[in-house]
Amino acid sequence: MDNPVVLGVDFGGSKVAVAAADATGARLGGATLFVRPEDSAQQTFDRGIAAAHDLLADVAAGRPLVAVGACTFGIPRMDGIDLAPNIAGWDRLAFGDRLHLAFPGAEIAMATDVKAAARAELAHGALAGFDPGLYVNLGTGLAVAIVTQGAVLSGRHGAAGEIAYNLRRPGAPLQEPRLEEAVSGKALAAAAAELLDGGDVAALFELAETDPRVSRVCTEFLDELAYHLVNLTIAIDPARVVVGGGMVRSWHRLRPSLAAALAGAVPFPPELVLAEYPFDAPLVGALDLAVETYQVTRNPVVPSEGAPA
Repeated sequence: MDNPVVLGVDFGGSKVAVAAADATGARLGGATLFVRPEDSAQQTFDRGIAAAHDLLADVAAGRPLVAVGACTFGIPRMDGIDLAPNIAGWDRLAFGDRLHLAFPGAEIAMATDVKAAARAELAHGALAGFDPGLYVNLGTGLAVAIVTQGAVLSGRHGAAGEIAYNLRRPGAPLQEPRLEEAVSGKALAAAAAELLDGGDVAALFELAETDPRVSRVCTEFLDELAYHLVNLTIAIDPARVVVGGGMVRSWHRLRPSLAAALAGAVPFPPELVLAEYPFDAPLVGALDLAVETYQVTRNPVVPSEGAPA
């Protein structure tokens, strides 16, 4: 097949990012669109697919699309998406089925966005050579990915690392808001909208130095995030903790509190670093997944003589 291309698509809580590459993974181009709060899940999905087709027409016209790697918040399946509350109706979207309809003839591979990000950081980013490792995503939502023995831990249901569902305190009622409702970019954006009359998260951290109300919100956020990160780090004993996601635009304000908590409370404090791909690791991972999928289908493993098929 001449000049095949692959596609990566990252459906995030606040944006959809797409990238096209040749069969070796060399990027040909990319595009990003922001999620509109008024759009339905189907409209958001359709806008992402349209952006992908426009990109292919622009940078790879006439070239065959052989594989698509797609990631999303939540756990993607053919007929739905588990643990995906950030866009109403996203859980009912037949994710895999609709990808097959959108890109007929292409191989489709799916992953949770944070696990795709960790794959990228493990393959050629800040987690390469560090085992075990921990990838922390501070974006619209909150989740981590655990790297062990050279792979990203999936878990029995694909839900390893979904700390958004952590209980926030001992003895908390099950109906109490989950951790992500208080510790996430979405939660801080709501606080910024209330306290700053429409300001963003970065502005919230900037103002924390001079405004006592804002300082209290940011301190409570960092204290609770550090509490859960310390406990998770003690459980895993990682060699390195890597942090990515939209909130790391304020990394210089996030890192000191997190580093101090790890140094003061963890018996063997790991290194704490910014991700190699701080804002687009899920997309990088999705594109890697597409390349790997194409390579596997092109060069399938043939069992050796006498080995079970």
